[in-house]
Amino acid sequence: MELPKFILMKKIKEYLEEDIGYGDITTNALIKGSGPNKKAQILTREEGIVAGTEEISILFDFLNVKNISKKNDGDEIQKNDVIIELEGPVKGILGGERTALNLLMRMSGIATATRKLVEQVQRINPAIRVACTRKTTPGFRYFEKKAVSVGMGDTHRFRLDDMILIKDNHLKLIPNIPKVIELVKQNVGFSKRVEIEVASAEQALVAAKAKVDIIMLDNFSIAEIQRTLELLKQNNLRNQVILEISGNITPENILNYVKLDIDVISLGYLTHSVKSLDLTLEIL
Repeated sequence: MELPKFILMKKIKEYLEEDIGYGDITTNALIKGSGPNKKAQILTREEGIVAGTEEISILFDFLNVKNISKKNDGDEIQKNDVIIELEGPVKGILGGERTALNLLMRMSGIATATRKLVEQVQRINPAIRVACTRKTTPGFRYFEKKAVSVGMGDTHRFRLDDMILIKDNHLKLIPNIPKVIELVKQNVGFSKRVEIEVASAEQALVAAKAKVDIIMLDNFSIAEIQRTLELLKQNNLRNQVILEISGNITPENILNYVKLDIDVISLGYLTHSVKSLDLTLEIL
């Protein structure tokens, strides 16, 4: 999913305004006017997967700094690789430095972690998709989910209006699973898939019989997942639904699930617990 260019530009402009405020008083105290033209580089201090080059180009365009991306989103990078070359007013370079690095480091960290998990999972079971969740930083969701996509992961739903996901709190309002599935299908229309989060194998079976499209097994143990699969197969329903597992899945335990007959593993870790990639900007 790509944002229209004008919306992307608006977001990046807001990030710059947040950091620059009324101006960089340190640089302004040292240099009058726009300052001399300088060259600079953004380079990496560790290996990983780069993400965010389009965003950084837009950012420095705002600041009248020429920029040339030496790496594309999704490229593997090694320590000391140059990602972007810059040339322009030194005030523009310094004014955009922190915002540019924050974007690039965060997105590249997510892309790196995602690629690693996807490769680990697909070496064992190529059919399973690794997805993120809506556990994202407010105001930064698009960029975090884009980074997951760059890392070859699945973005899942972007927003509440993106797809139907009936969660446990919805079922507290209307506890009847067939009824709640019927209601959303009546009121939303045919173009949206319907997913439901269940808490037991029995609930999964009821949901499958009600012709839901996707079933999320939330916080299920491996034994509970296996029991759910057995129930669905006994009723010839396994191939009628997409099975997603979620809840307390981490890089440390994800491989425990990949030999199971499931379709999607989603984990909040990719957007709320990933370490940013270590990058730096150096004036030459």
